[in-house]
Amino acid sequence: MKVGFIGLGNVGGKLAGSLLKNKFNLTVRDLEERLTKKFKNKGAMVANSPKELAEKVDLIITCLPSPEVCAEVMESKDGVINGLSENKIWLEMSTTDESEVKRLGKLVLDKKAIPLDGPVSGGCHRAETGNISIFVGGDRKSFEKILPILTTMGRKILHTGGLGSASILKVITNYLASVHLAALGEAWTVAKKSKLDLNKTFKGIAVSSGNSFVHETESQVILNGSYNINFTMDLVKKDMNLFNELSKKLNTPLEISPFVLDIFKDAQKKYGSRAWSSMVVKRLEDKFKTNFRASGFPDELVDSEKEEKGYEI
Repeated sequence: MKVGFIGLGNVGGKLAGSLLKNKFNLTVRDLEERLTKKFKNKGAMVANSPKELAEKVDLIITCLPSPEVCAEVMESKDGVINGLSENKIWLEMSTTDESEVKRLGKLVLDKKAIPLDGPVSGGCHRAETGNISIFVGGDRKSFEKILPILTTMGRKILHTGGLGSASILKVITNYLASVHLAALGEAWTVAKKSKLDLNKTFKGIAVSSGNSFVHETESQVILNGSYNINFTMDLVKKDMNLFNELSKKLNTPLEISPFVLDIFKDAQKKYGSRAWSSMVVKRLEDKFKTNFRASGFPDELVDSEKEEKGYEI
């Protein structure tokens, strides 16, 4: 199967890199020539437009920063939709609005092609090693058809149900991660003000009922002081907004989510849209004139798990 990948950013570039490493026939597209050049030098083909890419491949993957960007890539004159034909598959791996996936999915179906949504979860460091998780919504038979490709990009693959279900699940998981991150800022503040050993505190939380994936990963770069989680404030704000808008559509007013979103909005105002999202804890470091530094932690996360072929869960 010929694969096309559009969007070679922090996550997309790593996922596409796994495909290239596993010898797939790969065509790529990105607005940044330096990114496509890197892939071309490693053996990938480069398309001049999303339409051209869609015409040349069997599976079109998009991994883009926002629903608006994806709509442009899909619906423009030189977009993916105009390059589709019968039985081609579109896999939307962006974190996006489930209603937008369904809207674009209808346009894909009108071309007798097949829409799937397949967002990823688990951090950029795991995307690089192919150990990330992938949620996929849409037609089960089409999912099974591309499963051998998915298992080279991710470790644990979950078919979530109908089109859009994966995007809902992804937004839920990102919401929970954001809440955990905001809560960590308060936890580290109390630990530091209490003069606890922060190295031992890290270990204690990791073996306790208060542990989380966010603590095991993001606390490391917080304690190092780099905050480098390869995920930025504007993306958290986008994801939190998607979660809040979803709750409004469901007529389910929430309590915690709007509050946490306000915290991230304040952090974005202080440190900028492209600041690392883990810098949300720096609000409290600055407020209380302290820091959460401790020795022995990395400045960037590296996945220490052995890369293995993925499987469906």
